Amino acid sequence: MKRVLAACGVWLVAGCLTERPRPAPPTLALSLNKTTVRSRPNPAPDTLVVTVRAEDPDGIDSVWVQLGQEAPLGADGLFDPVLEGPFRLIVPSGLGTGTPLPVTVQARDVSGFRSERDTMVTVGP
Repeated sequence: MKRVLAACGVWLVAGCLTERPRPAPPTLALSLNKTTVRSRPNPAPDTLVVTVRAEDPDGIDSVWVQLGQEAPLGADGLFDPVLEGPFRLIVPSGLGTGTPLPVTVQARDVSGFRSERDTMVTVGP
């Protein structure tokens, strides 16, 4: 009986010492094509390109990118471990020079874990 208990104890200790992957939110990186945008209706609205890379070994469910108070633009990750690509956002017109616009990127993996990154762009002349 003592041998069985000792073997169980060794097994439990060994199980606690080994590294194993833990569930975690997706890793998220973003880059912008510019940090100053124009807020104009004519001749054409300005566009901000946000390049996103979301990565998770369990798979990416979806990614959203939002500029200011505009509706978020989303993409389905199709459960692939990496979603990478550009999101083209239209800059709203009528904003004054110097107005800061938040850029928010969110990603969700198939387990439901979320991650978020944000930055700012500024409305220029």
